Amino acid sequence: MMARCTLTITIVLLFVFLRTNVGASQDNPTDKRVDASIQKALKWLSSQQRSSGAWIANGTGRHGESTAGTSLAIMAFLAAGHVPGEGPYGSQIDRGIRYVLKHQKPDGLLSRKGGHDAMYSHGIATLMLGEVYGMVDKELRRPVKRATEKAVLLILKSQNVRKSREHAGGWRYSSSSTDSDLSVTGWQLLALRAAKNIGCDVPADAIDYAVEYVKKCRPRNGRGFSYQVYHGPTPTRTGTGILCLEVCGKHKARETMIAADYLMQHRLDERQSWYYYGVYYCTVGMFKVGGKHWEFMKSEVVGQLLRLQRNDGRWESRNNERSAGTVYCTSMAVLALAVEYQFLPIYQR
Repeated sequence: MMARCTLTITIVLLFVFLRTNVGASQDNPTDKRVDASIQKALKWLSSQQRSSGAWIANGTGRHGESTAGTSLAIMAFLAAGHVPGEGPYGSQIDRGIRYVLKHQKPDGLLSRKGGHDAMYSHGIATLMLGEVYGMVDKELRRPVKRATEKAVLLILKSQNVRKSREHAGGWRYSSSSTDSDLSVTGWQLLALRAAKNIGCDVPADAIDYAVEYVKKCRPRNGRGFSYQVYHGPTPTRTGTGILCLEVCGKHKARETMIAADYLMQHRLDERQSWYYYGVYYCTVGMFKVGGKHWEFMKSEVVGQLLRLQRNDGRWESRNNERSAGTVYCTSMAVLALAVEYQFLPIYQR
């Protein structure tokens, strides 16, 4: 109990320090609006948890439960400074973590069911477990670490499935996929970074292999990143490419800075496909780059999200992300707005 209290006090003090020193100001009206927006969103997310501990990723009813939607919701609470087992959302966070652990398959897959989105769910859930490991109590710590280690082994195994040259080093929809895309690859790299942070074995060769794939997704004569090799660049995928390189230790690489300039000229827009996905990746990626690129992205995204938030606290998509669901959109928006708090280890520069 004493250790948990110490953790809570440390987090509160860290919150005060970061809000004072990472560019946010309690006297700044915009920052106050962001704080209020996040709290309203968390209250809405809290109301959406099911009795099983899950959050609905899409649709309605029990068939919509997923490890991905649950993990995104958990990370939204963590990003705002809430911890498992304590405070107004502590028990809900705990129940969500247990739901994810319960649905890990024998091969390590963190997905309630397989299919088209299996590795999406797996990457997101692995990322969440890596992020929450240092916050859970003694009872949950060992199961979380064990599940993360098994999940990492599956990510590494699926990377090494035999693939053609243009797909080698990346990931796609299933653990046996013979092709790759930057979107699924992004979640796996975030997961590996989080897992490495808590002491899981992540070979440097695997990261180098993945970096080679990410760089191939930048068209030879282009400046941004694309969904797959030989596709055209988009703002959303460019944010993904930037964040991938940053979490792989390629801070401010030449490709990153060219892509960051591209994002300042090809702006993220709510009418674009996978807008909330782009909000997350572009915001976290540009925050890690810092400087003028972060200031530009912050001013763009914060204004858009504050305008798009519904009165009850949720965000909803108007385009193809509608199928992903309101919990997904709301969680991604909170994760973007809370980046300057730096409570999630993955946000650290």
